[in-house]
Amino acid sequence: MRATQFTLSLATVLAMMGSAQAATDIQFWHSMEGALGDRVNELVDNFNKSQSDFVVKPSYKGNYGESMNAGIAAFRAGNAPDILQVFEVGTATMMNAKGAIQPVQEMSEKVGNPIDPKAFLGAVGGYYSSSDGKLVSMPFNSSTAVLYYNKDAFKKAGLDPENPPKTWEEVAAAGKKVREAGYECGYTSSWPSWILLENFAAWHNVPFASEDNGFGGLNARLQIDQPLFVKHLTFLSDMAKDGSFTYGGRGDTPNALFTAGKCGMFTGSSGNRANIIKTGQFEFGTTSLPYYSDVPNAPQNSIIGGASLWVFAKKSDEVYKGITQFFKYISSPEQAAAWHQATGYVPVTTAGYEATKASGFYEKNVGADVAVKQLDANTTENSRGIRLGFLPQIRDIEDGEMEKIFSGQVTPEEGLKTMVTRSNELLERFEKSVK
Repeated sequence: MRATQFTLSLATVLAMMGSAQAATDIQFWHSMEGALGDRVNELVDNFNKSQSDFVVKPSYKGNYGESMNAGIAAFRAGNAPDILQVFEVGTATMMNAKGAIQPVQEMSEKVGNPIDPKAFLGAVGGYYSSSDGKLVSMPFNSSTAVLYYNKDAFKKAGLDPENPPKTWEEVAAAGKKVREAGYECGYTSSWPSWILLENFAAWHNVPFASEDNGFGGLNARLQIDQPLFVKHLTFLSDMAKDGSFTYGGRGDTPNALFTAGKCGMFTGSSGNRANIIKTGQFEFGTTSLPYYSDVPNAPQNSIIGGASLWVFAKKSDEVYKGITQFFKYISSPEQAAAWHQATGYVPVTTAGYEATKASGFYEKNVGADVAVKQLDANTTENSRGIRLGFLPQIRDIEDGEMEKIFSGQVTPEEGLKTMVTRSNELLERFEKSVK
């Protein structure tokens, strides 16, 4: 009897040991650093502790451009990660990388644990879905552009800290007063192409490119040499001349101008909220993007930024099972709400937004729901988003020309014409490459 019991106990122990050793590793490459990197590690750690079959291993691989290039290079070398975080401008490139990607919804259905695309906010799920409405990548750190302002600077400048600017004219007027109050800069913006051109177009309900901004086909071409864009860059150029606007560089480089207390106003990603809270030594407010009041149907809605999670092809069924379980975990109402509240990224699911609302978070954190409200609209063909091939390279062209415009080297008309000409050459190349 004792021998039998011993045998059973030994068998149980060995089974447990075998089970522990059988945990499947899942490699997850991402671009989150600082406070956001801490949140990613915390999220992954909590998932790993919630079950024993899979171990997600996060690795920081540099900024968005660097991590995307690293992921593509790794796939070509035959050692791609299982999950790769890719910024939204890489969506068209990833979608057209035939044979490299395992579509997310298809994967989840194949392992018997379907992910419902209807669970996500419309503007979020729609952007990362194919033409037939199926998720291709997993919405994760979705953001949109918002206007942050330094309430301490507003008080010092004699401005009402509870009445932030709504129009571009009001931004310019406030910027002058902030400068007169002794601040180095009135207004600046991160991600100039995404915010000052792409979101600007959607917010004012005008086309950025033909073919519904690229959603309608690969023959899309830029259309930003139109009068409203000329007006806008002329307005910003004039602000740069009088010192109320400071061009702070490309990408998120200008973030430091605001968090260091040098700029009174700043348009940036809603995902900056965590770092502003962590590093800014001042009271700040969050409000919606400025607009031109004489433009019909403005404001419309802003478009998403941030990134989604892509799954590489040719992985085992067990890996796909683990990835699906991880994706369902991070999109659960509790986790989606916690991620949103801690980072400033929008809750990618409707249930996550409702959970946050019910908790009273927005009442205690005024302005934290601005991003969701900007995205919570019936999108138009002009405001669904931008899906163009070579979009990172197109942004480089646009940033370069805006630098020339703001420094007075070229006129807004000349700069925009160059953006369109050079970008459309890239789009023609992309169209030919995938046909």
